[in-house]
Amino acid sequence: MLETLIVVLIVLWLLGFSFHVGGSLIHTLLVIALIVFIVRMLS
Repeated sequence: MLETLIVVLIVLWLLGFSFHVGGSLIHTLLVIALIVFIVRMLS
């Protein structure tokens, strides 16, 4: 489920560059998801 969330956030992040959707909130969520993913991979 976490991987699905990360994929969705990456897609929304890329759409944010194209259409300016979501603003800085989506960038913050992407950073949080990336940190959680890295911590999960290391543990």
